[in-house]
Amino acid sequence: MLMQTQNPGEAKAEPKAPADPVSRRRTFAIISHPDAGKTTLTEKLLLFGGAIQLAGEVKAKRNRVSTRSDWMGIEKERGISVVTSVMTFEYGDCVFNLLDTPGHEDFSEDTYRTLTAVDSAVMVIDAAKGIEARTRKLFEVCRLRDIPIVTFVNKLDREARDPFDLLDEIEKTLALDVAPVTWPIGRGRSFAGTYELGSNRVRRLDAADDAGLVAVSGLDDPLFDQLLTEDGEAAGWREEAELAEGGLKAFDLEAFREGHLTPVFFGSALRNFGVRDLIDGLARFAPPPRGQDADKRQVEPTEPRMTGFVFKIQANMDPNHRDRIAFMRVCSGRLNRGMKARLVRTGKPISLSAPQFFFAQDRAIADEAFAGDVVGIPNHGTLRIGDTLTEGEELVFRGVPSFAPEILRRVKLTDAMKAKKLREALQQMGEEGVVQVFLPHDGSQAIVGVVGALQLDVLKERLQAEYGLPVDYDATRFTVCRWISADTEAELDRFIGAHGSSMASDLDGAPVFMATTAFSLRYEEERWEKIRFTDVKDYQKSAG
Repeated sequence: MLMQTQNPGEAKAEPKAPADPVSRRRTFAIISHPDAGKTTLTEKLLLFGGAIQLAGEVKAKRNRVSTRSDWMGIEKERGISVVTSVMTFEYGDCVFNLLDTPGHEDFSEDTYRTLTAVDSAVMVIDAAKGIEARTRKLFEVCRLRDIPIVTFVNKLDREARDPFDLLDEIEKTLALDVAPVTWPIGRGRSFAGTYELGSNRVRRLDAADDAGLVAVSGLDDPLFDQLLTEDGEAAGWREEAELAEGGLKAFDLEAFREGHLTPVFFGSALRNFGVRDLIDGLARFAPPPRGQDADKRQVEPTEPRMTGFVFKIQANMDPNHRDRIAFMRVCSGRLNRGMKARLVRTGKPISLSAPQFFFAQDRAIADEAFAGDVVGIPNHGTLRIGDTLTEGEELVFRGVPSFAPEILRRVKLTDAMKAKKLREALQQMGEEGVVQVFLPHDGSQAIVGVVGALQLDVLKERLQAEYGLPVDYDATRFTVCRWISADTEAELDRFIGAHGSSMASDLDGAPVFMATTAFSLRYEEERWEKIRFTDVKDYQKSAG
C-alpha cells in the first residue's frame, strides 16, 4: 500500500478511524456525466490504495497501480465505462469498496443497481461544464436513496468557470447546500494549487504526488504572490478566498449524512491533484455501512449473522476460465470463506468456497468480509441479480430495479447450427444484466431489450469475443413492453389468453406484454383496468 507522507510542518491530516471492522468500511460509487474524468479519478484513487491488502495481504506488482478500471475490450477501444468495476483497497485506517459506474446513459440500469449497494457517492463535475444532464439524473437516484454525496470539481488545470458560479449552479440545480473544503488557487493555466478553508494550509500543484500541505500565515502570506504572478491576480484571489471563507456554509456532518449538504473539493484527476484531499475527506466524512431495508425488517450492519444481496453479475471476466461472478454487498455479520449460506429464492444452501475481493480485473481470495464489503462469488448460474443470501433467516432485501427497455430487437444468427449456443449465451447475458431477454409465448426467436443502442454494440462484441457467435439484429414489430400483474390469477390468464401473439416471459418467468406502439399500449391499459402495467420491476419482488 502507498503510505501517507506528512511534511514536517503539516498538521496531522486525519483522526484514526474506529478499529472495529464495520466502522472502518467506506463503500461508495463514483457518478458523473461522461467525460467529466470519472475513470481517471478512479485510477488515481487506486494509486493511494496500491493493492488489495485484505485476505492474505496480496501485494500489487509495481505496474499494477496503473491498472485501468475499464478492462473490457469495447471500453478500452472507445474510452468509456460500460460496466461497473468493483475495487477493494485499504488506505490509512479505512477499507474502501469503490464502485466505478458507467457514465454513459445507455448503461443506466447497471448504475442504478450499483447505487443500491453503496453508502455514499462521489459526484465528479467538469470545472468548465458544471452540472450536466446525466449528473442531474444520477443525483436524483442518489437523493431517492438518501445517499450522501461528496463533490469533486475536476479539470481545474484547464479553462474553468468561476468557482462561485459552479457552487451556485450546484445549489440551484440540485437543491443541495454546498460547503467547499478546499478552494482553487487560480484556474486554467494559472492553476497553482488549493487552499484548505479555515486551516491556513496550502497544497501546491508543483508538489510531488499530491503530497505536502504547506502551512501559511493567512491569506496575506507572500506564498500566494509567488503562485499567482499575473498583475492583480493574487489580490483578486485573496478577495475571492476571503469571501469563500467568510460567506459560504461551513461543513456540517449531520446535514451531509442526511443528504442535504455536499462538501466540495477542487482538483485535477489527470494531474493527480486534489485526490488525496478527496480520499481523506471520504475517510473522515463518509458514513460507515448503513442499515438495509428487507421485506420483513431493517437489517443492521452490526448484527452477528451474515446477510447480503447480489446487485451485479459479470460473466467471463477471465475468458480462459469462463467464470461467472456474482457481486454481493455484505449487509451484516461476517462472511467467512467456506461457510454455507441460504439462497432465499430457492431455499437451498450455497457454499461460499472462494469469495473474492477485486482490484479492477485483478482479484484475491477473501478469507473474511464484513458489512459494507463487496465480494465476488464465483458460480455457474446459481445466483441472479437481486438474490438474498443469509445464514438461515427468511428475508429478502428490497430495491434492486430492472427498467423496461426502450429498444427491442431480435438477434439474427449467421450460423443456424449454433442456435442452442446462442440461447445459452443470451440467458447468461440476460442474467448478467447486459440486456433483457424476452421469450415470446408463440415460440418465435428471443427478443432482446436495451435502454440504449450502445448496449447492442456491447452484446454483439461480447457474443463474438466470448462465445464465438457472430450475430446481427433484426427489427421487431414491437416498440414498447411492460410487465403485467393482476390481483387474481384468473384475470391475468384472461389477459394473456387474449393477447397470445403479444405476450412473452422474462428470464424469471414474469409475464411481459409487448406493444407495437405507445398508443396501443395506452389503449390496452384503458381497456383492461384490472391489469397493472409497470415499467420497473424489483428483482426481489419477482424472485421465486
